[in-house]
Amino acid sequence: MEQFRLPKIDVPKLELPQAVKQVLAEAEAQLAHRPKLLKMFKNCFPNTLETTTKLLDDGTTFVLTGDIPAMWLRDSVEQVIHYVPFAKDDADLQRIMGGLIKRHMFYINLDPYANAFNETANDWHWDANDQTDMSPWVWERKYELDSMCFSIRLAYMYWKETGRTDIFDTNFKSAMRKIVDVWKTEQRHFEQSPYRFHRENCPDIDTLRNDGMGMPVNYTGMTWSGFRPSDDACDFHYHIPSNMFAVVSLRHMQEIAKYGFRDEALVAEMHKLEKEIDHGIQLYGVVTHPTYGRIYAYETDGYGNNCLLDDAGTPSLLSIPYLGYASADDPIYQNTRRFILSKENPFYFEGKAAKGIGSPHTPDGYIWHMALSMQGLTASSDEEMLNMITMLESTDADTGFMHEGFHSDDPSIFTRPWFAWSNSLFAQLVLKAMQRGLLK
Repeated sequence: MEQFRLPKIDVPKLELPQAVKQVLAEAEAQLAHRPKLLKMFKNCFPNTLETTTKLLDDGTTFVLTGDIPAMWLRDSVEQVIHYVPFAKDDADLQRIMGGLIKRHMFYINLDPYANAFNETANDWHWDANDQTDMSPWVWERKYELDSMCFSIRLAYMYWKETGRTDIFDTNFKSAMRKIVDVWKTEQRHFEQSPYRFHRENCPDIDTLRNDGMGMPVNYTGMTWSGFRPSDDACDFHYHIPSNMFAVVSLRHMQEIAKYGFRDEALVAEMHKLEKEIDHGIQLYGVVTHPTYGRIYAYETDGYGNNCLLDDAGTPSLLSIPYLGYASADDPIYQNTRRFILSKENPFYFEGKAAKGIGSPHTPDGYIWHMALSMQGLTASSDEEMLNMITMLESTDADTGFMHEGFHSDDPSIFTRPWFAWSNSLFAQLVLKAMQRGLLK
């Protein structure tokens, strides 16, 4: 990533909304006896607002991923999701998040296959030579099923928290229409999809094989994804956590279509698609492991091939309860969790400083702070949640912030010193523990 030297986007520092200031004041009281953790929370909780959020003149909001001058649909949602519970009575937060939702719908209507966008039609691109149907608005066009799921997640949670329906305009409905159409098309990728992606002179994980179409898949009812949430190419293109997320998103969109738009025909269409995808997950996405029993695969192709692993990025198998697909005590999830938090997961690492899940996106032996935060957020016990907070606190390399990956033996060796998504997820975990009275 360091090879790119595009101009930085000017992001004026926002005045923090009153609700955010109140949370920071409460942390001062609750975490006074843990000064390092307090400092980290005070750094990470407002980090998105202080460094990556730009209010645009058209009433929308642009949220940088951090050290890259572009907005990812996925990242931008996770960068602000921890503010949603405080938006009901805070007009400033409503302006920020309502504007971000409208920006998402604008982008989806432009190109539902893109994962990251520019603030303007400036023709900036991750790689200007990508062979795909690019646009001046698009920073990168890796089709990742989870991207549009996150757009719906933010809209649904914002609506439920605030009761505001002004986001449900014609652009929102047309974006939902595009989402459903793309997901239906990608149920039969090779027969119906126009999407192709090829990048030259790059690692294999940055491009799709088979002339940009990806490896062959069989019809399963699930919907195809070119790339994982890490922006790495799938091995087998039915990504199970993303399909789970699509099921949850379709349930949310059905509520929006019913109560926001009074469109029963669209509700019925979404319900049918939800059931098809969910049936595919249960039929093709569950395998029997010799040690852990019935577990979810990470990916499958519908031909009987699958990969058994978990990656640090959300959606992941670890994040299933966080996504809302199944509860934390679901037996298959519990079996899966034991597998992915063991050395049988090829991207689980144990070192002198920490143990946890990493990613093929970073070198072997690197653990991701996001995975530790997600392990805490989905923990089945208070003890595990507190252990994750302690591990996160001890692996920040005394920077006061979270990173992408860090070496499991030496946290001072890390990638991406400015990674707002990771900061936000950590803040969400600490906030959850505070609200449960675990850090007093």
